[in-house]
Amino acid sequence: MKIKTILMAVGLLSGGLGYAADEPSPADECKAKKSDIEGMVVHGENKKPLKDVSITAYLISRKEKAVYTDDLGSYSFDALKPGTYKLVFEKAGFKKVTRDKVVIKTEEVFRLNIEMIESKDFDLVPSPLHFADF
Repeated sequence: MKIKTILMAVGLLSGGLGYAADEPSPADECKAKKSDIEGMVVHGENKKPLKDVSITAYLISRKEKAVYTDDLGSYSFDALKPGTYKLVFEKAGFKKVTRDKVVIKTEEVFRLNIEMIESKDFDLVPSPLHFADF
């Protein structure tokens, strides 16, 4: 009777250890949550990080995902399908920046740092008087 009890206990313990080994470890979870695209957005003149810049990823003219930069100007996309993307960086008071042909591959991180330049009112539309003949 004691032998059967000991064998049953050993069997249950070994089964439980085998189950625990099949679960992903925290290190494996960190690897799985790796970014597909990451980078930083800074001011073009003073090189300070820009917060709340909207970054939109388009795959074949279709919006896939949008993210914003954090307080340190950092951003990252994860869970993007492999393919060729267009990234659009936008922030009020700054010129829009577009990056075409950003290729995302499986198991590779694409790093893209951007500098944004403040837009000036006179850069938007030329004066109608500029084209007038006097």
